Amino acid sequence: MADARLAFLILAIPFMGSLVAAFLPARARNWASAFAGAVTLSALALLLSFYPDVSDGHTVRHSEPWLPSLGLDLTLRINGFSWLFALLILGIGALVVLYARYYMSPQDPVPRFFSFLLAFMGSMLGIVLSGNLLQIVFFWELTSLFSFLLIGYWHHNQSARDGARMALIMTATGGVCLLVGFLLLGRMGGSYDLDTVLATGDLIRNHELYLPTLILILIGAFTKSAQFPFHFWLPHAMSAPTPVSAYLHSATMVKAGIYVLILLWPVLAGTESWYLIVATTGLATLLIGAWAAIFQHDLKGLLAYSTISHLGLITLLLGLGSPLAAVAAIFHTVNHAAFKASLFMAAGIIDHETGTRDLRKLSGLAHFMPVTATLAMVAAAAMAGVPLLNGFLSKEMFLAEALEAHSGTILDRVLPVLATLASMFSVFYSLRFIHQAFFGPPPDDLPHIPHEAPHWMRLPIEILVLLCILIGTIPALTIGPLLNMAVKSVLGDRTPAYSLAVWHGFTLPLLMSAIALLGGVILYRLFSGRLNTMADSPIIGRLKGKRTFEAVLAALIDGARTAYRLVSTSRQQVQLRLLILTALVAGSLPFLTLGYSLGTLDQNRLDPVFAVLWLLGGTAAIGAATQAKFHRLAALTMAGIAGLATCISFVWLSAPDLGLTQLLVEIVTLVLLLLGLRWLPQRRSDLWRGERTPFQVRFRRGGDLLLAVAGGGGVTAIAYAVMTRRAPDGISGYFMEQAYPGGGGTNVVNVILVDFRSFDTLGEITVLTIVALTVFTLLRRFRPAAESVEIPDQQRVQNAFDDAHDDNMFGDTARHYLLVPRVIMEWLFPVILTCALYLLVRGHDLPGGGFAGGISASIAIILLYMASGTRSVESRLHIQPVRWIAAGLLCAAATGAAAWFFGYPFLSTHFRYLDVPIIGQVPIASALLFDIGVFAVVVGTTVLILIALAHQSIRTPTMRRPAKSDPADGDDRGRID
Repeated sequence: MADARLAFLILAIPFMGSLVAAFLPARARNWASAFAGAVTLSALALLLSFYPDVSDGHTVRHSEPWLPSLGLDLTLRINGFSWLFALLILGIGALVVLYARYYMSPQDPVPRFFSFLLAFMGSMLGIVLSGNLLQIVFFWELTSLFSFLLIGYWHHNQSARDGARMALIMTATGGVCLLVGFLLLGRMGGSYDLDTVLATGDLIRNHELYLPTLILILIGAFTKSAQFPFHFWLPHAMSAPTPVSAYLHSATMVKAGIYVLILLWPVLAGTESWYLIVATTGLATLLIGAWAAIFQHDLKGLLAYSTISHLGLITLLLGLGSPLAAVAAIFHTVNHAAFKASLFMAAGIIDHETGTRDLRKLSGLAHFMPVTATLAMVAAAAMAGVPLLNGFLSKEMFLAEALEAHSGTILDRVLPVLATLASMFSVFYSLRFIHQAFFGPPPDDLPHIPHEAPHWMRLPIEILVLLCILIGTIPALTIGPLLNMAVKSVLGDRTPAYSLAVWHGFTLPLLMSAIALLGGVILYRLFSGRLNTMADSPIIGRLKGKRTFEAVLAALIDGARTAYRLVSTSRQQVQLRLLILTALVAGSLPFLTLGYSLGTLDQNRLDPVFAVLWLLGGTAAIGAATQAKFHRLAALTMAGIAGLATCISFVWLSAPDLGLTQLLVEIVTLVLLLLGLRWLPQRRSDLWRGERTPFQVRFRRGGDLLLAVAGGGGVTAIAYAVMTRRAPDGISGYFMEQAYPGGGGTNVVNVILVDFRSFDTLGEITVLTIVALTVFTLLRRFRPAAESVEIPDQQRVQNAFDDAHDDNMFGDTARHYLLVPRVIMEWLFPVILTCALYLLVRGHDLPGGGFAGGISASIAIILLYMASGTRSVESRLHIQPVRWIAAGLLCAAATGAAAWFFGYPFLSTHFRYLDVPIIGQVPIASALLFDIGVFAVVVGTTVLILIALAHQSIRTPTMRRPAKSDPADGDDRGRID
């Protein structure tokens, strides 16, 4: 039996390859394609090693603990059905990579293309290999994200951007519905584990939440698989490069919804609701897609609507609810992947070699491209259901199921006729594809002279067409074993007897196939001459889903703008007023409903020293508020004094970790805010817009004062009520007891941050990274306003920025105002850095940790910038904050993942004592590595913001500050490696 842990490697290889491909040179087309092919074939080889196990009916499972307390594990599950789907993803993916090597232009950033493609491939593998419902949703959303990047790859094209946006909105919205549906499904099944859910079919179908759960899951699947009425996004995704279209339409993306429907068929199918919703939707999609495909003039547009039609056929089969219909659905899923990928690649060759995909301009290409024409004709015949090709077998099974009675409704009676009609339409558009492109007179006025594509570009089509022929002629020897193991893994004991024989005698389904073939030919002969002059279908043209989508989107945008105008303003004061008022109202509701009362604890006598401390802090806070309109620097200083009072209060109340962190943050934010003062606009008047009299100004300020007093008083009342109560026996006691035995540290706060709640910390440093990158991006695009200062002292400092021609962030004049001489500031750098490292190392047992150490190191760097100037520091230290951030995130995540190798959940910590000569026993905890990651992220983000501000302050002798922001001005400034 293959090692189950290799399943994780199958999933990880594409993502790791995507990361590597992203860093390849932009014009390295050959290297990028060769690398992407090697990555895909490596994953495919590992997948093939599982065939002996899955062919014997085994399900290979491997789980890594993730959140055991919530019943969530990272689980991969490979059975016959998921193995077959993964084979399609990797097999066709390898062919698409080879095809893309010759299709993509050398001028395109091909490594980026393959990076997106490999990431998308990994996301699809994540869906089919996941053994957990929530895990499926995670990868489901990743496919939406990476398909957005692939569809919009040629982002200079407006249609590509619009198509990518439409696909993302539709599929991501469906993903939200799928998430809610899976949450309900897990609740009904008692677990999110897929095998557990699949074993509780009767319980789920009889549950009161079955119908809403079914509807939500179906919306998710229908949006992904382009079912009516959500089908309209798929044709607009045709602006993607043809390799993307071939991959999305055959083995990935649109097949994700089909996969979920088949996967959950044993659980959700078999009810009247399932039959009515799924079968009706599938039938409507089948007919609408087939009818619309007839009138398309773009080769890829025709194939896109044919994909919609065939997806509707598969959905209809699943909706019928019979085991034989499910077998036919799985079979046609494989067949459709083979002939549709080959057809898209053939259409791409035609476009690549002629310069157009317009059927009205194409004709007679068989004389110039005989090999491509032959391959395309065989693939199109398979799509039309011609005998001795794979499409014929699964379509015959479909027609046989259409004749069976499933519910006794009118749908059963009309289904055979409609199924035959849809098959007739498929023959019609397949004939149009073949006849108008390859037959007739030689084409005139084409952008390029038609000729055959290179052999290696045709090879993927040749392989797929050969599969269509082999499956169509000897199905029992080719697809038979794979289909059998896939069907048994889905249906289990309900697997019906079925035959893949090419000839079943003269049967009614055979007669229906013949009628469809003959009828399609006749319809094409009658109406083909009119199609080139028709702009659109006379029926479908009036049912433009895009119009509805754009109308809904426009309504949402207008509604958002209206809401913004009602509740928002460009003035920060008004925004803060609304925010505080909302919080005050929400915080008052418990008081109004439950009342307010103090606890029973005896109240200690107020210490006079503590009272004086808070009197000073309160006075400084009031002074900061009153001085803000006169002198911003003075207001900032007073705010710092209030912050210092808070630091001392934390220490007074036995919270030294909080006090230390608050003190360090106060220092850093004070410096960064000083740098940011010059960005603030000059105060023009005390009278606001709309406030004509001083009385109105006083009224507004009085209201602000009352709001501030109410907010502060409310928080004081809550804090006082809490402090007069005895803490309940809850989670805090657990942390106190388990900090050392479980986390190996005596500093409970730090153990909580890096062990018990390390998930939160990992998320927080990720958010911190995003904030820093956002600030950097904004600052490198804008310049401060010319009137940013108005106070005389500040004006002299500001003049230093413009006239001293110095690279120091505070200017040469500002240096004279520094209280500490420059040489001492430089001497303090190693001292503070040593202190920072000390805080980092000791944080697990004493106040400190990665955050405090990172802030301290940032203070050292800030001090050096203040003393020596921007260019001087960067030439000496070569600070690269983005790399610090990346290394920190990688270190923190790798520390968590390392626990898996020892059989523990993600981010589990380990500690032990090491005997060090002379020193003795030294406690070592793996959480220190996580803290080092936090340290690096904090240093990187702080310095990134600092450098962004510092570079904005640099002025050359010939450059004055522009009057307004200029996105093109100084784009290379602040460039961070």
